[in-house]
Amino acid sequence: MGFRYPILALLTALTCLSLSSCGKNHAGKLILAGSNSVQPYAALLAEAYEVKNPEVKVTVQGGGSSTGVKSALTGTSDIGTCSREMTPEEEFDSNGERKLEKVVFALDVISIIANVNSPLTNISSEQLRNLFAGRINRIDNYPITIITREEGSGTRASFEKSVMKAPGSKKTDRISNSALVQDSNGAIREIVAGDPHAVSYLSLGLVDKRVKTLSVDNVRPTGETVKNGSYKIVHRFLFLLKTRNNPLAEDFIKFCLSPEGQDLVAKKGLIKVTESIQ
Repeated sequence: MGFRYPILALLTALTCLSLSSCGKNHAGKLILAGSNSVQPYAALLAEAYEVKNPEVKVTVQGGGSSTGVKSALTGTSDIGTCSREMTPEEEFDSNGERKLEKVVFALDVISIIANVNSPLTNISSEQLRNLFAGRINRIDNYPITIITREEGSGTRASFEKSVMKAPGSKKTDRISNSALVQDSNGAIREIVAGDPHAVSYLSLGLVDKRVKTLSVDNVRPTGETVKNGSYKIVHRFLFLLKTRNNPLAEDFIKFCLSPEGQDLVAKKGLIKVTESIQ
């Protein structure tokens, strides 16, 4: 009987050691998976979060927005990431009950990009739609090669929603099969940088000096033009959760929505949730 309490204390101490940090609220691992467009920003937030919470390991994976939806539904990720709006079938079950919760953590500006040597500086919405639908392949007699993201890409879905549907039309034009398809933002940027005739679309935060952005309908893609509603090609960046009862996931999202987290993504070209038109 005299050994009962010392043994209990020893077991408690061993349990604490196995959890890496006894008494810490957020010890453990967190997995994010999904949108390739969200991935670099989520990784930035994860790195900053780990600095503040060194007992936590946050893994950020890509795979596409559809992967983000599936991984959240199946539980293979704690948080799915998505750069498009979910379909009703993804968001709700047959009874109308919500299958996934979504949290908007930033707004992304989708810029139209061209090679730095291209004579283009502005493109109209109609020209852009006709180019990507394959109805035209020149602007002012300058030949254009269109580059697009793959099917399932959230950025592509948002581009189609914003650009490929003419005002007042119920029909959304499909992107032409003649378009050169790439499965990452980095590949898009590299191809446009190397082809003076290339035109594509890319997150504004990923644009560098190797490519240039075009005005659309004489409106530049900037934070201010998004906030005042004059630039229309934008999409929301989403975190997706099957349940809201994971304390570590909730704490990470809380950090992402905090002034520190929002400042981090704003420095990389995203629009803060508090400043965006949702």
